[in-house]
Amino acid sequence: MDNIAGRKSGLSWAVNLSVVLLVALWLFPTVGLLVSSFRTADQISASGWWKALFPAEQVVQLRTGGAEVAIQEGTLWVVEGNLLEDSEEGPTPGTEITRFGVSSKAVDAFAVGETASFTKDTKTFTMDAAGNYRFTSTKELKKRGQRVFVTATLPPDFTLANYDQVLISGNSNDSMTKAFLNTLTVTIPATIIPIVIAAFAAYALAWMEFPGRALLIAAIVGLLVVPLQLALIPLLKLHLNVGIGKGYLGVWLAHTAFGLPLAIYLLRNYMSGLPRDIIENAKVDGATDFQIFTKIILPLSFPALASFAIFQFLWTWNDLLVAKVFLIDSTGNTTVMTNQIVELLGTRGGNWEILATAAFVSISVPLLVFFAMQRYLVRGLLAGSVK
Repeated sequence: MDNIAGRKSGLSWAVNLSVVLLVALWLFPTVGLLVSSFRTADQISASGWWKALFPAEQVVQLRTGGAEVAIQEGTLWVVEGNLLEDSEEGPTPGTEITRFGVSSKAVDAFAVGETASFTKDTKTFTMDAAGNYRFTSTKELKKRGQRVFVTATLPPDFTLANYDQVLISGNSNDSMTKAFLNTLTVTIPATIIPIVIAAFAAYALAWMEFPGRALLIAAIVGLLVVPLQLALIPLLKLHLNVGIGKGYLGVWLAHTAFGLPLAIYLLRNYMSGLPRDIIENAKVDGATDFQIFTKIILPLSFPALASFAIFQFLWTWNDLLVAKVFLIDSTGNTTVMTNQIVELLGTRGGNWEILATAAFVSISVPLLVFFAMQRYLVRGLLAGSVK
């Protein structure tokens, strides 16, 4: 009875659950990256992205004013001010402070309003929830002020400043606008060129009879197992010897060479599975191979072409190794986004909000391409059938 047509398998629930888990595993980090790209540095360091809508506590180190702002009152040296307003880093003015400490070993030893006495009772410090403080010392103060650890409750905060810094107002080392355009310049031709060449080659190998066709197919299958890393340096030397050098043309040809074997193999298998009657009838009617290819084969093979275009676009967009070898120059004018993110990691490893924004900008285009063309993957299940 289990094999009756139309009856669902008893394991269908396991398949559905597996799909849900796979979607969740992919979706959670993507959503986290998106949320983090709109948060400030303080928010990211204080709590995870899943707590972005809730207040979070953060411990920050601030300093009071030093000797330059101290006022002598009898035998005491006194400094007064507002920690939040006087400090360039840390929570913004208006943030609620809950506790403070004057030692890294007890960062939350005192509640706001209490007076901390330390350094053998020669210094005292007190502050309120708004950050207003009074610091006293029986000895003349040094140039640097007193270190204070503040526990503050940060309200939810989202900003577009990260995107403004990454895409618009960043300097040449930070802005990804040029890297974004460079990546498009590399990816679009490197996706179109191999598909055009592979489509012609796949038709010839599938439907045209000529000597050595079987050997060519075997050679293409053999090229599928050639490691990309093994061919990088020989191919670069070839480019330099023929005068191509490092540049867009070199990286286009490199991506074309590395993508062609798989493209030809997939398209040839797809085209050879198309109905033979259509091809033979077209030849009887006097159609040439070029007319058959353009009028019949290409429309029927569009789902396969679109599928490979998606994968080739994703591979090229996310590539770093080929770009490092064939494209990067000393001026950085041709830097792609993957390399730009590496630069951010090297020079600004602590600015997580900038890295999250840059990473999400990098993955946004592949996401748009995938969701825009995924319907062609579904259509490929029914394409090529004869009515």
